[in-house]
Amino acid sequence: MPKSLADAHIKIAICTTAPSNPAAPTVLELNNGIQAASRILLSDWLWTPTDSDKISERAVSDANNVNALGGSNYSAGMTIWRYFNAGTGVADPVEDSLFTATKVKGSSLWIYQRKTGKLETAPWASADEISLGGLVITDLPQETDAGGYIKKRIPLEPQQMYPNIAVA
Repeated sequence: MPKSLADAHIKIAICTTAPSNPAAPTVLELNNGIQAASRILLSDWLWTPTDSDKISERAVSDANNVNALGGSNYSAGMTIWRYFNAGTGVADPVEDSLFTATKVKGSSLWIYQRKTGKLETAPWASADEISLGGLVITDLPQETDAGGYIKKRIPLEPQQMYPNIAVA
């Protein structure tokens, strides 16, 4: 079995309303979300579990530290491109929908990532593996370097996360 490259295989759905079961979103709920993979800068896409909290549980007789695992932690954030109408210079209401969803501090988003052997262009399907999904709140969009396309850095604060789940 060959290894799978990540290039063009990361699918991201960003929902502005909560799925009926956030731990198992449906195909319809994911397809109704913003299909965001082509709107996010790969080099700054941060969507991962990180080291859990450690609780020291060392017995008097232990020669070394012995830690128990506590609460799970996650890192999340993204830089998104802005989309403007070339003729008017006004933000395009459809193409710029990801910025609209993230521009207000404290906005709730449910984000789901499929990172499998399927291409990003393959539609969501029942039983698709979701590497990480869950509820985040947005912080204020930040300015990026002046060069390149117009974009914003969106810090995300994970609230309720679901690693290694599947589409209902």
